Amino acid sequence: MNADENRLAVAVVGGLHADARRAAVEEILRTVPGSVALHHDLSAATTIDRAVRRTVRDASGPLGEGEAPLVNDCACCALREDMVPELLRLATGGGHRLAVVELWDSVEPQAMAAVIAAEGAPLELTGVATAVDPALMVPYLANGDDLAEAGLAAAPTDQRTIADTFARQLEYPTVIAVAGDATSGEPVDDGDLALLTQLTPGARRMRLGEGALGPVVLRGFDIAAAAARLHPACALLPQEGDEHGVATLVWRRERPFHPGRLYAALEDLTCAAARSRGRFWLADRGDTLLSWDAAGGALCVESAGPWLAALPDAAWEMVPAERRVAAALDWHPDHGDRCQHLTFTSPGLDRDGLLALLDSCLLTDAEYAAGPDAWSRLPHAFDELLDPVS
Repeated sequence: MNADENRLAVAVVGGLHADARRAAVEEILRTVPGSVALHHDLSAATTIDRAVRRTVRDASGPLGEGEAPLVNDCACCALREDMVPELLRLATGGGHRLAVVELWDSVEPQAMAAVIAAEGAPLELTGVATAVDPALMVPYLANGDDLAEAGLAAAPTDQRTIADTFARQLEYPTVIAVAGDATSGEPVDDGDLALLTQLTPGARRMRLGEGALGPVVLRGFDIAAAAARLHPACALLPQEGDEHGVATLVWRRERPFHPGRLYAALEDLTCAAARSRGRFWLADRGDTLLSWDAAGGALCVESAGPWLAALPDAAWEMVPAERRVAAALDWHPDHGDRCQHLTFTSPGLDRDGLLALLDSCLLTDAEYAAGPDAWSRLPHAFDELLDPVS
């Protein structure tokens, strides 16, 4: 048997909306001949069994089941250890054209897609999709509960929330499988669909029940491009929009934030939208590109490394092309790629109030005129967030 005959296409389907996810997987199994689904259920990991349950099925029903023991007391680690050997077994066994990896509720597609892509032949990652029930968009993006509180933690150290996990599940894949209408019999609310559309500019949105999902997840997946779409320095962020009561504000400016005024406004800015993200520039940290990631009333601010303008020319060759292109689009004759680029998306967004608040946090004309040396001596209000004492 040659390599082509042994090749197994692999598609990842994830999402916290379990009913929508299962409907998406079933549609693929029905419409792609020779397809099989692999699912690891992490819910038993905290029970007396202390194991991850594995099932394999096709359109006709179950084909097999088993268990994978926890690795370092971590259910997600057990999934990582067990998934590739099972996929390789399916590939070498022959008879399967496509393996659909149905992720458990809180498992994020990016990590599992990377594991599959790293394995290489005979596995070929051909698609990544997240299944969504639009009626649950707002409740999930507003839910700041820890996954552990909801019984959805993938490891003892899992500190993610429902909102930020759901947001990342939405923003990584190239396909969004949308439940409603044909799958549930319920019409999709225009506002919910507008929110989904504005938050996923890089994805193809497909209605479940129309039978087109299977062929799409066989078309190929560029894992490097997918990672670049999420990197704060070159992220594919939402565009300006205002439809059916849902709006996206894209805020771009070319002067730095005053650290003290921005810190004082963080709570109001975090709660101003269902989802906000992007990159920003603090006056007292002129070389550091900072990422902004907020959902469910919680904000994560992190260093994403240096701005390109802070690097020596020789280091640019080591920077991915996507980032160099993004920097060129934002290049300023004095500041280089340093800039503010934040997006806020929400039903009922107060655009005017948000604009006024954001602009009030920038350096004033007098502060700006004082120059970078003076900026560096401003109070370092973000030290606790960015440089926590261990």
